[in-house]
Amino acid sequence: MNREQLEHAIRTACQIIEKTEVIIVGSQAILGTYDEDVLPGDATMSRECDILPIADTDQETARLADVIEGVAGEWSPFEEQHGFSIDGVDLTTVVFPDGWRTRLVKVQNANTAGPTGHPWFTGWCLEPHDLCAAKLCAGREKDLNFVRALIEAKLVDRVVIRERLGLVERQYEGPTQRAADWLASFQRDD
Repeated sequence: MNREQLEHAIRTACQIIEKTEVIIVGSQAILGTYDEDVLPGDATMSRECDILPIADTDQETARLADVIEGVAGEWSPFEEQHGFSIDGVDLTTVVFPDGWRTRLVKVQNANTAGPTGHPWFTGWCLEPHDLCAAKLCAGREKDLNFVRALIEAKLVDRVVIRERLGLVERQYEGPTQRAADWLASFQRDD
């Protein structure tokens, strides 16, 4: 996926749910900070964009996520036409470090605008270290490869990732400890 596709996903998701803002929480959030030309292949190989709707209640967020998924998710006509899907997610999908909302990276430009040029829809992307902490807590092989690639490319700082892991709620202590152990073992391999 590239930055142009990210902007398309932002615009489309906002239009689907009739909101002006969404949050990008999956690996493609890295495109809010870095251009695909400087990113390693493992950081942009995903063909889906995970989008968290912004709503007043968790129930409404989940409902809007289902709407996005139904219109532009995997196997949809949208995916067939554009070569990527938009996956609606809710707050139960991702583990976030405390304060993540204050560090979001704004993506808003002419490419995120509606057909008439207005409004300019906004995609708020997870900050790279928050994204890595979330990916490490998920702990899937593709997530570990994503984080490894960003560390090896020197696009994220392991110390900051470790600090962000310390900001994850205690109820996620198991995934957070596994993530911290992986990060420590990765450091010893250098």
